Amino acid sequence: MAGEAQTHPHLPAVLVLAGHDPTGGAGLVADSEAVAACGGWALTVPTALTVQNCRDVATVQPVDAALIREAAAALEDIEIAAIKVGLLTSEAALDAVVEIIKRRPGVPVVVDPVLRAGGGHELSTPALVEAFRRRLLPLVDILTPNRRELARLAGPDCGDDTERVVELMHLGCQAVLVTGTDEPEARAPVDQVVHTLHVPDGDRQWRWPRLSGTFHGSGCTLASALASRLAQGESLVVACEQAQDYTWQTLAHGWRPGDENEADDAAVQWLPRRLWRLPVARFEQGA
Repeated sequence: MAGEAQTHPHLPAVLVLAGHDPTGGAGLVADSEAVAACGGWALTVPTALTVQNCRDVATVQPVDAALIREAAAALEDIEIAAIKVGLLTSEAALDAVVEIIKRRPGVPVVVDPVLRAGGGHELSTPALVEAFRRRLLPLVDILTPNRRELARLAGPDCGDDTERVVELMHLGCQAVLVTGTDEPEARAPVDQVVHTLHVPDGDRQWRWPRLSGTFHGSGCTLASALASRLAQGESLVVACEQAQDYTWQTLAHGWRPGDENEADDAAVQWLPRRLWRLPVARFEQGA
């Protein structure tokens, strides 16, 4: 029945292992919205709880590793079509995530390496970065770092982005999509953002108009949209392109919380509107 098929579509499930951000700009809320907007269904397991606003992170509390394992195990009766990993703030949580991934061989794994908050708060340590490199990277199908994250994961011995990507791929990562939103390459036009996909048989590059302002949650949005598209069986290149287009639209339609007195406060970050296609409620202030 055609009507029945439309009413009950198949929604590929994406297992999301990430932190919770109360603003909804990043973290599990962002992941869930992006996965849904791109045609999937998010199954969310928190790896960390945070206290933060649209300027910076104040506190991070890792979720107990046993609880992470238990939460993921409870979902084992649901077929997982892709896995997205975000914020990991302890080696115990990282090891739990590694175990969860290993229990699902063949499922594409997308990892957004959240190492530092946009406001500057440090979210990782040298020991955790090294554990990430040695224990998680060999299981990753595609990593989505910005240029600063790429440099930190690759280490100081690498001279440029190409050497850094080669280093990570030598550790077992299958592909790397490097985003240029945070720190553009010197040769990149100032009015454009350049994203580069590195795979063993070559590179692919996309250019997008650079938007003004600073954004909170663009990396989560991109990685989750990518996971959702891969869950639906798209090729890596097509999934990357669709995820970038979707993410750019969420930023172009972004929302900046706060009152009029904060309008000129550069520290207040814009949040991606991942559901911008939905109608906006209109109301009179003070009504």
